[in-house]
Amino acid sequence: MSLVQLFVAASEELHFDDKGVVTHSWLLPETAEIIYGGLASLIIFALLAKFAGPQIKKAMAARTARIQKDLDSAAEDKASASKEAADIRQAKGDIAAERNRILAEADAQAASVLAEGRARLATELSEIESRAQAEMAASATRVGDELRAEVARLSVAAVDHVVTGSLDAATQQELIENFISRVGAGR
Repeated sequence: MSLVQLFVAASEELHFDDKGVVTHSWLLPETAEIIYGGLASLIIFALLAKFAGPQIKKAMAARTARIQKDLDSAAEDKASASKEAADIRQAKGDIAAERNRILAEADAQAASVLAEGRARLATELSEIESRAQAEMAASATRVGDELRAEVARLSVAAVDHVVTGSLDAATQQELIENFISRVGAGR
């Protein structure tokens, strides 16, 4: 037996509930209840459609507008973010170019400082060399003078020793008197 046949057969029999009320079906209400319940439902639905319908439409329109506003705002934010990202990428490119320019300037300045330093070192080196040569010449002159003075002193000492050893007292006296007379004549 199918479900529909079972339902029809069950509705033709009389049924009693626990209070003793007789119904014609164990599943469906009585016909009057169906009519009054149906009319009441139609009235409620009509009132809902008349009074609540515009409110529901207004709420749905507001919700749609809010969602559209959120979507438009998101699209604007996305466009703004894309523009900022492009600006950042361009600035990053500018930063790389600026970094390369600064590095090139730094290399040029370093080369200039290095060249100036080398020139200054060469000048200082030539000055030091000329001073060293002048000091060497002065030292050579001074050493030569000291050597001549020492040779003269040693010669005088040697001559004095030789002369003193070979001169007798009379010759020595005669030399002294000649010296005094020459000094006296030179006045």
